[in-house]
Amino acid sequence: QVQLVESGGGLVQAGGSLRLSCAASGNIFSIDVLGWYRQAPGKQRELVAHVTTGGSTNYADSVKGRFTISRDNAKKTVYLQMNSLKSEDTANYLCNAQRFSWPRGNYWGQGTQVTVSS
Repeated sequence: QVQLVESGGGLVQAGGSLRLSCAASGNIFSIDVLGWYRQAPGKQRELVAHVTTGGSTNYADSVKGRFTISRDNAKKTVYLQMNSLKSEDTANYLCNAQRFSWPRGNYWGQGTQVTVSS
């Protein structure tokens, strides 16, 4: 199994920045995709950003140009640098890891809260 622990959330003013971290442990071999999702109260969970083992990234349109996902393989950590934060970015941010080949898996962290004041 894979364990994911997020950190770095907090309260910031609009226009500010935060850097989220997700530390992975356990059976992390052959993870295909690492990513960040977010869920605001009363709303569906949505993809924020993904990065594949090949380095390909994908971002939600709402965060393109503002957020950057990155990986540190040595530290087994994935980051989400969030700049120019907006009130609409307020949500619980969850780390996600997926493995498409055997043994297939879809793993989630507990989340870290990001609150942006305006």
